[in-house]
Amino acid sequence: MVSLKTFRQLALACPETVELPHFEKTSFRVNKKIFATLSEEKNLGMIILTPEEQYVYCKFDPLSFSPVPGKWGLKGCTHVNLKKVNKDVLKEAMDAAYEGKLSKKSK
Repeated sequence: MVSLKTFRQLALACPETVELPHFEKTSFRVNKKIFATLSEEKNLGMIILTPEEQYVYCKFDPLSFSPVPGKWGLKGCTHVNLKKVNKDVLKEAMDAAYEGKLSKKSK
């Protein structure tokens, strides 16, 4: 289990991360690109992985990770069940999401 505070701390531990509102959620961005969001109301995180990374995490821990429904899920957007996820596994997945956006140039 991971608290909202811990999710936020893991995201903000990534260098140059900025926390900003994103509709009813909180977003975490690097180079102006979102790599994670947090829905405090739903106690639910979301990270943006590659589709291949998403497949691995969802197969490894299907109680903690699931594709976001619809087209965003096909692009790697992945829900994180904070009540189920292990902190170390989340850190690894969060780092992968961050690294995926770190190399992308902002428009």
